[in-house]
Amino acid sequence: MELIKVAKKTYYIKNPTNIGVYQVDDDSVYLIDTGNDKDAGRKILKIMEENGFKVKGIINTHSNADHIGGNKIIQDRTNCPIFAYNIEKSFIENPILEPSFLYGGYPFKEIRNKFLQAKESKVTSIENNLPDGLEYFKLKGHFFDMIGIKTSDDVYFLADSLFKEEVITKYHLCFLLDIKEYLNTLDYLETLKGKLFIPSHVEAVSDISNLITLNRNKVYEIIDKIYNFCEKEVTLEDILKYIFDVYNLNINPNQYVLISSTIKSYLSYLNDLEKITFLFKDNKMYWKQKNEI
Repeated sequence: MELIKVAKKTYYIKNPTNIGVYQVDDDSVYLIDTGNDKDAGRKILKIMEENGFKVKGIINTHSNADHIGGNKIIQDRTNCPIFAYNIEKSFIENPILEPSFLYGGYPFKEIRNKFLQAKESKVTSIENNLPDGLEYFKLKGHFFDMIGIKTSDDVYFLADSLFKEEVITKYHLCFLLDIKEYLNTLDYLETLKGKLFIPSHVEAVSDISNLITLNRNKVYEIIDKIYNFCEKEVTLEDILKYIFDVYNLNINPNQYVLISSTIKSYLSYLNDLEKITFLFKDNKMYWKQKNEI
């Protein structure tokens, strides 16, 4: 991990999940997310100590385990408050909700792991509780109530609203909860004017226009693939196999629940547009292009 100063009061820790750091006074900072586990939390605390900073508060952009994994150890050691927005607050306080939601039932033991289920922490609503110099904005689509953070230095922390080319090329499907809202978020990101943009899994950049186009194009590509595959009657498992095969993905428990949940979201999006519909036959649920039924 490396602490990088990008503006007068704004820093970030370069990490697989970037950590925002905002200086609120001479020796106190707010963190934006805390990484994927307690080891990340320990490293964050060490970096803060080495730089003469105390953690005054934590802001979680959303409740995915790789963003809140360091919460508990940092909160236990500093007694700092943690702030999150709306539904994300409930997931952070009750982390069993993430694997349960992804799986659609009580999660089997192989997905009750640190990648999908962090340790619980105490959370306060972010509304009216941010320090001067920070403001939040909504970034729906990736998860229920994900937010971004803008600092007084005109630096934007964009959470999981954008993914880099290498990730998209390797995995193709990034987890999405709501396809329509995600596309709306990409449109919103095009309106932002700032000095620097820091998505959680992308290097800090001054221009996000290419990233927006890249992410949008991949979403439309997947929409087309799923729609075309539904030319005949297919089950969810048929679609999953097709997607894993066509993108040469390796299936494992984590990938299975993340991608199956995302595929369901694409199916909901296409169904809401009345492009596809479902039917039940022989006690199975099938999806099919609507104009073919």
